[in-house]
Amino acid sequence: MRLSAKGRYALAALIEIARQTQRGELVSVLSISEKLGISKIFLEQVAVALKKSGILQSVKGARGGYQLAREARVITALDALAAVENTLMEKNDDTVYEQSPAIETAMRIMVFDKLDRAIETCLSGVTIQDLLEYADRQNSEQAFMLNM
Repeated sequence: MRLSAKGRYALAALIEIARQTQRGELVSVLSISEKLGISKIFLEQVAVALKKSGILQSVKGARGGYQLAREARVITALDALAAVENTLMEKNDDTVYEQSPAIETAMRIMVFDKLDRAIETCLSGVTIQDLLEYADRQNSEQAFMLNM
């Protein structure tokens, strides 16, 4: 499976926003852009899509920014990716239905439908909180190794 840059950046940005939201802070697109090395313009598009889907909320003003609209433990990777990936769970077009409905049905039932369910199960089983905790553990382990 190949996700677009929008999908990958959305997950990365949400992890960072979750970290700041837990501290009660608002996060600017510029600060995320600088911290993660993501184009500010591109990240703004991602943030707008996440806000439109109800994952983020924004506060305007000089000290404004974004924060999670819900707790990180209830926002799944599926929620985030569905907000920015237009074709994530889109059904495949028919391939050979006109010439061979049996082959088309076999492919759909035995491959495409199973693949869709597996992707949905995987992505709905991972929350932004899970990703944040994993990233924090990785940071701790790397810091420990550097101090040795």
